[in-house]
Amino acid sequence: MIDVLVIGGGNAALCAALMAREAGASVLLLEAAPREWRGGNSQHTRNLRCMHDAPQDVLIEAYPEEEYWQDLLKVTGGLTDERLARLAIRASSSCRDWMRSHGVHFQPPLSGALHVARTNAFFMGGGKALVNAYFRSAEALGVQVRYNAPVDAIELDGERFVAARIGSERIAARSCVLAAGGFESNRAWLREAWGRNADGDWPADNFLIRGTRFNMGVLLKFMIEAGADAIGDPSQSHCVAIDARAPLYDGGICTRVDCVSLGVMLNRNAERFYDEGEDFWPKRYAIWGRLVAQQPGQIGYSIIDAKAMGRFMPPVFPGVRANTLPELARQLGLDDATFVRTIEQYNAACRVGTFDHTVLDDCHTEGIAPAKTHWARPIDTAPFFGYALRPGITFTYLGLKVNEHAAVHFGGKPSANLFVAGEMMAGNVLGKGYTAGVGMAIGTAFGRIAGTQAAAAALGRPSHDDIGEKQHATS
Repeated sequence: MIDVLVIGGGNAALCAALMAREAGASVLLLEAAPREWRGGNSQHTRNLRCMHDAPQDVLIEAYPEEEYWQDLLKVTGGLTDERLARLAIRASSSCRDWMRSHGVHFQPPLSGALHVARTNAFFMGGGKALVNAYFRSAEALGVQVRYNAPVDAIELDGERFVAARIGSERIAARSCVLAAGGFESNRAWLREAWGRNADGDWPADNFLIRGTRFNMGVLLKFMIEAGADAIGDPSQSHCVAIDARAPLYDGGICTRVDCVSLGVMLNRNAERFYDEGEDFWPKRYAIWGRLVAQQPGQIGYSIIDAKAMGRFMPPVFPGVRANTLPELARQLGLDDATFVRTIEQYNAACRVGTFDHTVLDDCHTEGIAPAKTHWARPIDTAPFFGYALRPGITFTYLGLKVNEHAAVHFGGKPSANLFVAGEMMAGNVLGKGYTAGVGMAIGTAFGRIAGTQAAAAALGRPSHDDIGEKQHATS
């Protein structure tokens, strides 16, 4: 019998498999996707948000625990478990050497992402390179890997794990780590979570899935129906406003359009609907998908002028370009009179001070709702550009409740040999909102905890209260 069964193939699953194997356990990892699509949403990531008290290799200055916590608290609106959040924050300060030992390399951020050089460590080659490095290391250490292996049921004895099932096949193990992702690719479940709008339409029908097509939530649904304690709102997710021309699945990070804070965002009625300059883009980009989802037809339009060009990471697809505002409106399919009136009202409300996109500057609007509190400059310099945006879901926040040992709970009682990591438990920390790189921080921290705990359970070793903190020390 295998010691530790890991279900999933992304960052959290791989961290768990590596930690369990390093602890001396035999490990089998089951990945639902074929080999060429392995890695779940982690293949689309590019960085890890890291706490640090002084400059470290690719990180500049300092990003102390309390600032990190306040950033997380702000974006979640308090919907977070502080103990678990701080555990992940502290773990982010000391995991990089362990990651390097398994073949992950880091690099300074590209010029378009210098605003996160203090807070985020970027993977050389992005998430795909990270996933590939982990798989190579896992296989070299003797972790068994099976692809095209979607688990659809778990056999339990009370709160204890007994076996996993793939159809009629039964796979027993002494302990198990669940890291199979959320349900963002399950259109029926998204419909159920979002319901119908006032017009009787299904908003979720207009969502794009910027992550993996294999996260159907089958295992998550099974566990909840089997009595595992759930946490989180099924309608909450990492939901970004992405280019409306993106593919239905696996568009990844390149579908993001990062110029929202440099211009205005309009809905289908050519009206503004939220403060585009509320805060720095890495702290606010993930609210815009949900905001657009609440607009008519689940579509929005980011409008900028020539002054904004060169100030944001260029998207893959060029924007619609025009020399006049009415021409731009017509190309975007918006009413040109309303469009021009909205832009002119915004321009008149701008109070331009010293524009600086790297700080919360004093360029703001007055006498208009919604206000734009920073980086407000008139849109008056041709050529003008527009990007049509739709909600792009990366991962959902509904998950399984855990403690600091990443144990799955049943009726408030933690399982002794069943653990969970990654998107399947991220809702413990992310009740709503997002800030760049925190998903990888959660997945890395709890993946490593889950793997350590699963190995201890399988090998009959004691589980110490402080293991969640100690195991993050440099290998």
